[in-house]
Amino acid sequence: MSNQQSTVVAGKAKPRGCFPHIKRAGDFLFVSGTSSRRPDNSFVGVKVDAMGTTNLDIRAQTRAVIENIRDILACENAGLKDVVEISSFLVDMNDFGGYNEVYAEYFDETGPTRTTVAVHQLPHPHLRIEIKAIAYAPLNR
Repeated sequence: MSNQQSTVVAGKAKPRGCFPHIKRAGDFLFVSGTSSRRPDNSFVGVKVDAMGTTNLDIRAQTRAVIENIRDILACENAGLKDVVEISSFLVDMNDFGGYNEVYAEYFDETGPTRTTVAVHQLPHPHLRIEIKAIAYAPLNR
């Protein structure tokens, strides 16, 4: 039996490409880049008014991304407490304060290591953040 398994998680937004939400490799779990996209392809943290003015809320998007990662990990009987590394991608570093504020609701200095970088753009213009994660969750625990 292989110690690798890839999973597209039911009830989550379908990946926009040929890749899984999560891959187990032995005792490690690798979560693909995750956004605030809902299964219906709408996004948490996006409001467009009648005039077409768009409001993108980094706090709401960050919360939704972390909760999506939590839900994805649950399919492997793991949780946020098992995350050992986070890589975050922000479209605008002016969003760093709001992102960091919400991140601190889920993790503290005993949590995962973290790298945050600015990127030119993400796969949809309404996305302000994407996060990928690595978790350590032994099969025999």
